[in-house]
Amino acid sequence: MTDLNKNSDLQTETQTTRRQFLANTATATAAVTIAPGVLLHQVAQAKPDEQEVTDKVRWGMVIDTSKCSDGCNDCVTACDNEHGLTGFNRPETDAQWIRKVTVKDKQTGKQTSLPMLCQHCENPPCVDVCPTGASFKREDNIVLVDKHICIGCRYCMMACPYKARSFVHEILTEQKPHTPRGKGTVESCTFCVHRVDKGETPACVEACSDNEHHAMLFGDLKDKNSKISQYLQKNASRQVRADFGLNPGVRYQGI
Repeated sequence: MTDLNKNSDLQTETQTTRRQFLANTATATAAVTIAPGVLLHQVAQAKPDEQEVTDKVRWGMVIDTSKCSDGCNDCVTACDNEHGLTGFNRPETDAQWIRKVTVKDKQTGKQTSLPMLCQHCENPPCVDVCPTGASFKREDNIVLVDKHICIGCRYCMMACPYKARSFVHEILTEQKPHTPRGKGTVESCTFCVHRVDKGETPACVEACSDNEHHAMLFGDLKDKNSKISQYLQKNASRQVRADFGLNPGVRYQGI
């Protein structure tokens, strides 16, 4: 056999080995992860009352800033407690899934306090710039981060015009089972997806209602009969930075 034939056979064998390796890897991955951020064991443990993720639904929120006082942080506290962002005898963190900001009208000087969180955009720039696919949008338009493949590059943080994402700098010794977090990854509001999938409302909305502020309303924007859709049909609302064409799922009144 000539050297040329030997090289050709060696190259063919190498390519076959590489293809087999990739096939085995894909099979192993499929056995564990069936969709971005969804593990097989999580699906196996899914409860019968959990809702199917479908594009027939689009979850959204409307916030009436006239009912949101400057000194109130009930929604922030509820979010921190729900996801374990604070506590557990850990040092204070700069992670903020929802924060209160003050918007000032330059012409009138009027100041408005409002909660700012991930806007769960229809066209999320965080997803567009993510090099690994860790930032992704579910069929129901909830934008999430897959901590398994987030490399902490923070491109999504730079792309988000709402500054709604945080980076985990510290080691996390204790966590909430429904909210996996990790040092060196990016995180943001999930609309409390673990609650939504069971037919419940996000913790911030629940706290706002329980404390009788009623400034936040959550629901299906595609369902014309839902409370949020009927509310938006009767009341004018605005998107923050509508000029970007992102079509966020969070709308505001009074700004």
